[in-house]
Amino acid sequence: MATSLDTPLRLGVRPWSHLVPLALGEVGAPPLDVRVARLAVTPDLLDESGLDAGETSFSRYTLARAAGNDRLVGIPAFVMRGFRHRCILVRKDSPAAGAADLAGARIGLTGWPDSGNTWTRAVLRRAGVDLTGVAWMVGPLTPDAAGGDRMGGMAPPPWVRLAEPGESLVGGLVDGTLDAIMTPFMPPGFHRDDTPLRPLYRDYRAAEVRYGEEVGFIPGIHLIAVKREHVEARPELLADLMTALRASQQAWWASYRKHADSTPWALAEIDDTERRYGPDWMPHGLAANRSMISAFCAELHAQGIAESPIDPDVLFPEYTKIAIETGVE
Repeated sequence: MATSLDTPLRLGVRPWSHLVPLALGEVGAPPLDVRVARLAVTPDLLDESGLDAGETSFSRYTLARAAGNDRLVGIPAFVMRGFRHRCILVRKDSPAAGAADLAGARIGLTGWPDSGNTWTRAVLRRAGVDLTGVAWMVGPLTPDAAGGDRMGGMAPPPWVRLAEPGESLVGGLVDGTLDAIMTPFMPPGFHRDDTPLRPLYRDYRAAEVRYGEEVGFIPGIHLIAVKREHVEARPELLADLMTALRASQQAWWASYRKHADSTPWALAEIDDTERRYGPDWMPHGLAANRSMISAFCAELHAQGIAESPIDPDVLFPEYTKIAIETGVE
């Protein structure tokens, strides 16, 4: 069913705090009526008949558009962003202290083409590590973690193996069959004093600050996409949706700054973030994200996930056109 002025756009996203004002109806972009479904996991939009738009993997979207699959139309609104140095874990007794120390190591990770893991491997490449010289294992973080296709439909390259039944990343790190793991989510008990694991970078914040200063962006991991039939019926909804997402983000940040008591030192974190990045540390739009988008496309090819170089301009042609027509960057 096409999205008209009197038909709500059903948007499925994970429960990000910066989308709460939009979910509660406190902001919007009339005449577009956005109805937000807060989900526990990232939706597979093309298989979700109850959604018109939603959050999707940057990697999955980029690879699809590069291959000519345009069933989803993305907008450069990266609802999930983050540095990845914190995502590399080692044992507490490991002598490794930085990415360069993992050359030739045995490393486990939760999914090969995943956006976050692509950015994390980029940290190793930046340190001069030959990714083909690493012995990679792709598998679940813990033995009870959900399964699924962790290769994204790809055949594992020679330096990558799939975990055997019963193997897990945490188990391999603890028993010494792995030297490090990459995970977007910390394993259970990681923050306890008696955990046998630690971040590779003991001061990962300092490492991430340096990285941000060098590359000039915070990596984007998930973005918003709309099913093509709705865009064809009403192209301007892309600009309206971007306006709504920006309004929600701005309302959230203003409220967060005013009521900065969610943790004891949230205000200090807000002040530091604004000193480094200004009032908008997760900017939406093409201009603000051009260098990050280009860097990600280059990483997908350099890491062998994309067979050919990817032109960043193939990712958002529909949004680029409507942004020019409406003046919404």
